[in-house]
Amino acid sequence: MPRRERVMRMSVEQPLWRALAGYRVLTMFYAVGLFATAYDRFPRPGIAVAYFCVLFVWTLATLPRVASAAACTRGFLALDLTLAVTGILLTQVADAHARIVDGGPTLPSIWTAGAVLAFALKGGWRWAAVASTAVAAANLVERGSPARDTVHNVILVWVASIAIGYVVEVARASERTLARALEIEAATRERERLARDIHDGVLQVLAMVQRRGAVLGGEAAELGRLAGEQEVALRTLVSGGLVPPSRISEDAAEGAVVRLVEEPEDSGPVDLRPLLARYAGSRVSLAEPGAPVELPPRVARDLAAAVGAALDNVRRHAGADARAWILVEDEPGEIVVTVRDDGPGIPEGRLAQAEGEGRLGVAQSIRGRLRDLGGSAELLSVPGQGTEVELKVPKVSTGKAERS
Repeated sequence: MPRRERVMRMSVEQPLWRALAGYRVLTMFYAVGLFATAYDRFPRPGIAVAYFCVLFVWTLATLPRVASAAACTRGFLALDLTLAVTGILLTQVADAHARIVDGGPTLPSIWTAGAVLAFALKGGWRWAAVASTAVAAANLVERGSPARDTVHNVILVWVASIAIGYVVEVARASERTLARALEIEAATRERERLARDIHDGVLQVLAMVQRRGAVLGGEAAELGRLAGEQEVALRTLVSGGLVPPSRISEDAAEGAVVRLVEEPEDSGPVDLRPLLARYAGSRVSLAEPGAPVELPPRVARDLAAAVGAALDNVRRHAGADARAWILVEDEPGEIVVTVRDDGPGIPEGRLAQAEGEGRLGVAQSIRGRLRDLGGSAELLSVPGQGTEVELKVPKVSTGKAERS
């Protein structure tokens, strides 16, 4: 079945840009309202009216510019800050000197903070420091002297903008770290899936060629030897392959991007019984419920593949004359499949040794599959009394294979 690549974009700062857009609109209307209530006290109101017309058009027209860091360019930030500083300085011309000395608001009022916050979201705390310093200088020039309330407001804007800029930088770093972790998890999961598929197919064939070549002798023995070497090399590759380099986007403007390879979702549950019936034969007995044993398609396929891997181990280690039994139990909350054989059993410590040698029949093809399905695989073996493998999967899988 064809697999598809899912692109997941993470941006913890995107809500901040939306909040900034709303803040600019609200504070623009607030500044206009302040001017309207004190219109008759302005000696030159025409200058203020002209400025507010420009501010109104600019704020609404540039809303797309503050939709994201990518749209918020340096040129826009420079013009935006220039408009804020110009409004502060024009207050000296439009308003009465007595009102300015008494601590009256500047023409843009708190709209100015929006321009500074845009610098903080775009470039972090360093850009915020530059913008807030420019606004602080304009406020001191407009007031004419460093009054206590002016200094208080200047320091407040300066500290707040730098703090927000620093938080944005930390959020971006955390975002990239999380995206990298997701990339590693996805790559590891994909490597395990490939290792299981290779074990179920290629490695089994190479092992068979090696054994048959040794029996036949001659040129076949040399072919078997080469197959054995390739089997060892391939086992080493699938058991210790490196996680591929991350493909996380370093463009913090749009947030970290993670590309995950997924299998497409199938439609509706399938019956597990036909998938297990193909394993039944003269030396493999299958006992199953009379009613359908329904599971999600991917869960059913992987569970059946794990049963096949267990039977492969029976044929390989217990011999061609060994018998095996498959028992399917449909419990209320889970499906239990038991594979039992009458072989010689597994010596103590053999599984750990096999895993260390790169033989992934139990570690990946059985236990790995069940772990990814949110289930479990238990193996019980007594030397001389055969081996029993019990596979359990929940009917509603919570494993990696079923999570989006």
